[in-house]
Parts: sequence; C-alpha cells; structure tokens
Amino acid sequence: MARKWGQKIKQLMVNTMDLPQDVMMDLPRITIIGQLHIYIENHRGLLAFADNEVRLMLKKGQLLIKGESFVIKTILPEEIMLEGKIDKVFFLDG
Repeated sequence: MARKWGQKIKQLMVNTMDLPQDVMMDLPRITIIGQLHIYIENHRGLLAFADNEVRLMLKKGQLLIKGESFVIKTILPEEIMLEGKIDKVFFLDG
C-alpha cells in the first residue's frame, strides 16, 4: 500500500513541478540514432554482451537489444553507448 502512495506522490511531483519523468520515476532514458547508435542512461548494469545481443538490468526488468556487430563505445556505471546495426529493442518484465 505504501509503495502505491509513493508512486502516486512521485507522479504528482512530475506533473506539478514539471520534472522529467525518467528522473523521478527511475526509468531508463533511451536515445536511438537511426539503426547505428543507442545510448541508454539510468540502467542498473550490463547482464550480457555479444556482437548480436545486449542485456541490461533495469530497476524493473531488463532491456534486450538485438542486432549485429555491436561494439561498446562508452560504458559508465549507469550509462552505455552501443554502436552497430540495431534491429529490435525489448523491455522484459521481472
């Protein structure tokens, strides 16, 4: 019950204070440039990396990126930039 109220308070703050939702709701921010680059902020860690698939842990679930010829261009504790041919991006529950 307390968790629901916490989410409602966060949503109210986002709406009334004009704050970015990704910051207040602890959501990932994903920027895709064509099929060539993907930049993910606010992730919880790299789970798996291969040249055709990348998995990142999120606060709620995982992010799965499929494609070809992936190379990690930048990796920081909560940010990552991939280069390669991006085909699909999936959100996985739990």
